[in-house]
Amino acid sequence: MPRTKPIVLQILPRLVTGGVERGTIDIALALQAADCIPLVVSYGGPMVSELEQAGIEHITMPVHSKNPFLMQLNTERLVHLIKERKIKIIHARSRAPAWSAARAAGRTGVAFLTTFHGTYNIGPFTIKKPYNAIMASGHRVIAISQFIATHVQTVYGISPERIRVIPRGIDVYKFDFQSVHPNRLTSLARAWCLPEDKPLVMLPGRLVRWKGHEILIEALAKVCLPDLRCLLVGFDQAHVHYKAELEKLIRHKGLDSKIHWVGYCADMPAAYMLADVVVSASTEPEAFGRVVVEAQAMGRPLIASNHGGSRETIIHGRTGWLVPPSDPDALAQALLQLLTLAAAERHTMAARQVAHAHAHFSRDMMCARTLSVYQEIFTSMA
Repeated sequence: MPRTKPIVLQILPRLVTGGVERGTIDIALALQAADCIPLVVSYGGPMVSELEQAGIEHITMPVHSKNPFLMQLNTERLVHLIKERKIKIIHARSRAPAWSAARAAGRTGVAFLTTFHGTYNIGPFTIKKPYNAIMASGHRVIAISQFIATHVQTVYGISPERIRVIPRGIDVYKFDFQSVHPNRLTSLARAWCLPEDKPLVMLPGRLVRWKGHEILIEALAKVCLPDLRCLLVGFDQAHVHYKAELEKLIRHKGLDSKIHWVGYCADMPAAYMLADVVVSASTEPEAFGRVVVEAQAMGRPLIASNHGGSRETIIHGRTGWLVPPSDPDALAQALLQLLTLAAAERHTMAARQVAHAHAHFSRDMMCARTLSVYQEIFTSMA
């Protein structure tokens, strides 16, 4: 990095929970360790405390809003902030704040960088395409998978020279089966009222339709294992109608005693260790798929839909299984195959999974690659 401490500002809607938020904090900490000055702008949230504990400044602005008046006001505030702090790079991670950030960068002459975190819904008649296109307008565009890089090139027509593919990274020290004390497993199993020595399938993911909960329910109805249990883990996000649909399907399939909702889990490493099989049944392509990588780092048998980022993070038959999306029959067959794996096969696969996650998807690797993009921009500005 340059000799004088450069200031890099990351901007995102909120700091509540999720991969975008986690990546923002990881990069802020990496910048701090590299003797740079990180700033983070958002509307706030519980994860702000992580920045404050590290001595990293967070600035609260209503950048989550799509209100044109507020977006213009945010632009003016950012222009003032860039000039006052002599910010060198502004890194946008979501569309609404990116519009304000891009305008502020254009008025002050600083570098504008984006991370493309998803495909973003274009909507009917491509109404949203011009709105989404701001994420493809950075001096550099970071894509979180090759799947997203291809999407950006195809849909928004930007040259591959401006794109840098940097997969998301996980904390491989946190997601390490050897670091999970048995007491954590006991505590979680007791809280979830899990019976001992029963096969357990787990689907971690937000309660949204495209995560494929109904596909898993249909598949479980086809798996003839009387002691099988399934946990649905993750925020329900107040999707009352969808949850009611799933509960009706569960009753219709006679799976009331087998499938349990447990909601948010603060100790996902322990949760993974309780599972005999982890499932990602997404019916739409995952941009990356953090669950898939976390499960591999924990050495857990894994099944995911064969599209999107999962094709890049799983080696089929070696670090997990890929099945056709929205296919309960194929998912049921894969579940039976993995639930009946011999102990030696499980051990061999777990070793491959852990090595694969460490080699390709660590947080340290993601941070180093992102900082190299910042360095690339600093060099071009010199």
